[in-house]
Amino acid sequence: MRHERLPLGFVFRSRAKEEKAATLASPTDSKQPRDPQAPKGRPTPKRSQAQSQRRSVANTPTTRKEAAKRQREERRTALERQRQALASGDERYLPARDKGPVRKFARNWIDSRFNIAEYFLPMAVVILVLSMIRVASLQNIALLLWLVVIVLIVLDSAVTGFRLKKALGERFPDENKRGAVAYALMRSLQMRRLRLPKPQVKRGERP
Repeated sequence: MRHERLPLGFVFRSRAKEEKAATLASPTDSKQPRDPQAPKGRPTPKRSQAQSQRRSVANTPTTRKEAAKRQREERRTALERQRQALASGDERYLPARDKGPVRKFARNWIDSRFNIAEYFLPMAVVILVLSMIRVASLQNIALLLWLVVIVLIVLDSAVTGFRLKKALGERFPDENKRGAVAYALMRSLQMRRLRLPKPQVKRGERP
């Protein structure tokens, strides 16, 4: 089969035209400046995005020791936030067991009333001191006081739990109230000034 030869001028002229057309079609004449660090074919990132990317790269720990140090600092910061939240009642940083409107209502309900259980520790100390004295009459009194305190605390806790459960059902009919009563009863065993989160209501105030 015979091939026809093309003139050299036609070949070079065709290549010149193609290269010129490709140059005109290329996006290099775009008015948008390109970041030298940005990949070709992608728009230049905004300054805020570039700064945040550089900051994240700079803050990324490079060694295991730096990563452990970063974790300790973050844990220390979180614990400090929780401590401040327990003192102020800030819901954002409270521990998981204290979060939510149900737990907050249970705390306020306990803090607003008088509880016999909150005097358990002082009474236990008095009873312990009386029982250590080697006098039969005082030891008998200590034993009797111990039984009376236990009975009073059990009765008061039963009444408190029943009334709180009813109040929670009326206030939060559709909320998950699991564990709220036990949470409140454990709080009632603590002296008011030692409770965490700190009481946000006064005695007798309606929660």
